[in-house]
Formats: sequence, C-alpha cells, structure tokens
Amino acid sequence: MLRQHNPSHPGATLREDVLPALGLSVTEAASQLGVTRPALSRVLNEHAAISPEMARRIEAWLGVDRGGRAEVWLGMQLDYDLWHARKRPAPKVKRAPTALAVA
Repeated sequence: MLRQHNPSHPGATLREDVLPALGLSVTEAASQLGVTRPALSRVLNEHAAISPEMARRIEAWLGVDRGGRAEVWLGMQLDYDLWHARKRPAPKVKRAPTALAVA
C-alpha cells in the first residue's frame, strides 16, 4: 500500500521559507500584505488556514512569477486539510444510487 506523506501547512512554508528569503519580520510581512500581525501570525503558526482572500494577497505580494499564485497556496491548504480529514474515521453516509451519472 502506498503511504501518503503528511503535507505541510502553507503557513509553515511562509514562516520557514518565504519570510527568511525576503528578510522580513512577521510585522513587516503583515504590513506589506495589508493584514494585522495577529492574523498573519495565526497562519504562520498553523492555527488558521490560508483563505481565498489571503491567497489573493500572497499572489499580489509575491507575484505569480515568484511562487505567489493563489491557486498554489489554496492547493497546499486543501492538501493539508484533506490529509488531516482522511486521518479521522470515515463519515457515515448513505451511498448514492449506482445509476447516477456524473459528468
């Protein structure tokens, strides 16, 4: 069985890679992103998710050409969230009829 790895929270990437590469403090980065320091700190410390709004801010801040594409940041968050959701017991649902065709 193929074992999936635990994907990193996108806040960890910002904290460990992006901010040091830019030589920025949390306060400076928050100011440049147009968010409060506590809001950015929650993301960096993995207590809050990258929202679509934050992903758009990162895209405008870093630029698409420097790894800031919003879809990448949201994809990282989705991978992280889904990995954690799959670690919990499967939800109890009633299966859809087999005749259902999904386009």
